[in-house]
Amino acid sequence: MTDLQDLCFAIAQAQAAQARCLDDDRLEDWPDFFAEDCLYRVTSAENMREGYEASLIFLNSKGMVRDRVSALRTANIYERQAYRHVLGQPSILSREGESVSTETSFMIARIMRDGKTDLFATGRYLDVWLRAGTGVTLVSRVVVCDSSRIDTLLALPL
Repeated sequence: MTDLQDLCFAIAQAQAAQARCLDDDRLEDWPDFFAEDCLYRVTSAENMREGYEASLIFLNSKGMVRDRVSALRTANIYERQAYRHVLGQPSILSREGESVSTETSFMIARIMRDGKTDLFATGRYLDVWLRAGTGVTLVSRVVVCDSSRIDTLLALPL
């Protein structure tokens, strides 16, 4: 395998593991995918096009990621729900040293407690990864939702 193939494989594996973590309701494990100094935000394609910084979710440290999980488990009240992620292949946009920028399409189905399943969100992840040995760590994830009509039940991370 080439270095680029190994890198693509490591990123695809990390993305799949993160999606499984969220889909399996292992939210306490989710912060482990991020670097200490990180960014996670959810925005719309329209806001991204217009250059607006406003986000539906904005977390700018691993501590804030942990706090989000804690709030979901103990403080927030929302209808019980689960996700199922379907991910595209990551496309490498740029590489600079050990830093790699990627774009990956996603579709997320939301399954409610009563079994109702809806297509909840589609869009793309704009990620920055840091190579760490044979693996990668997420430094930044900007979740760009295709639609600006986001359900108010956006509780779980996308």
